[in-house]
Amino acid sequence: MKLPFRSALIAATFAAALPAAADDAGFARCLAELREQAPAKGVASATFDTHTRELAPDMAVVGFLDAQPEFTTAIWDYLAALVDDERVADGRAMLAQWAETLAAVEARYAVEPAVVVAVWGVESNYGRNFGKRPLVQSLATLSCFGRRQSFFRGEFFTTLQILQEGHVDADKLTGSWAGAFGHTQFMPSTFMRLAEDFDGNGRRDLVGSVPDALASTANFLARAGWQHGRPWGIEVRLPQGFDAAQAGRRARRSLDAWRAAGLTRADGGALPGGGDTAGLILPAGTAGPAFLTLRNFDALFSYNAAESYALAIAHLADRLRGGDAGFHTRWPTDDPGLSRAERRELQRLLLARGYDIGEVDGLLGTNTRRAIADLQRQLGWEADGRAGRRLLEHLRRPG
Repeated sequence: MKLPFRSALIAATFAAALPAAADDAGFARCLAELREQAPAKGVASATFDTHTRELAPDMAVVGFLDAQPEFTTAIWDYLAALVDDERVADGRAMLAQWAETLAAVEARYAVEPAVVVAVWGVESNYGRNFGKRPLVQSLATLSCFGRRQSFFRGEFFTTLQILQEGHVDADKLTGSWAGAFGHTQFMPSTFMRLAEDFDGNGRRDLVGSVPDALASTANFLARAGWQHGRPWGIEVRLPQGFDAAQAGRRARRSLDAWRAAGLTRADGGALPGGGDTAGLILPAGTAGPAFLTLRNFDALFSYNAAESYALAIAHLADRLRGGDAGFHTRWPTDDPGLSRAERRELQRLLLARGYDIGEVDGLLGTNTRRAIADLQRQLGWEADGRAGRRLLEHLRRPG
């Protein structure tokens, strides 16, 4: 997903300014320092030289450190694009196509197929979007510039180990700006700990092998505490006057205690009792959907430490099993988010009005958001560059 307009504009401006200021000599010194450390990190000097020769920094990645969509996008926009009818239909097709593999994965790791496929769908759109940035370049840059250099140096050396061991071909090792790669977007260190050779060819290949990727994802969730056959959580209704200070994924209480506090199931049923503990999350405050989250939600959260991300995986898995498209409580907005099909429609309508936004792809990049902001200014609206239902409906009107 792309960044919100303001965050994207700030990141783009920052990234554009950085190459001129980038100290190439400093990058060369940093690489020389990293080369000295390589043997102690399990990377042969020859491997280091092969993959860093004539390497230049990609300073754009530094600008993305503080602009992740899980933390900067409204929850209703985030979920509208990640869990739409298109992704559900594609996911059900993947469940059918890979049924035999997924059954074997479930037998070994005790993680249900819908959950594994939901991760696959959100992380790479079922293998369609791996990311285009070369991992070695991105991680070398982040090892030398910006914050969290120590963390990224560990990922950088691990990436070189992956190449040294021959698991993934160097020309195919591309991914996100931060270094996640493959069908289910493992970080290099996660790959080394948990990736599986499920197809038995001697390589743990999350790029070229769907079985390896699905099994590795299930292994991750199993190690994170996934409980087979148990729910991830329950949508609930809050009693009037509920104190939001009681919420928090880690502020766990027994289901009995939550029931005594006045919480009920959002579908009208009684909240189950028992000693299971749950945290309460309020993604949009007390006016929006509320969820009691159980241990399986925590396992999903560990995959990418954002509650919105875990909720997207959980909701997509439910829909793959035939669950409802929406939640019982509506999001507290009069301008809901758009599915990817609706985003593509909006882009076509902008093109028809003469805006040069580039390709119609459903990805709301800088050009699309600038066009939206311009149109919003003309309409006298807040020019925030956001694509919502209100704008789409305006564009659909003739004349």
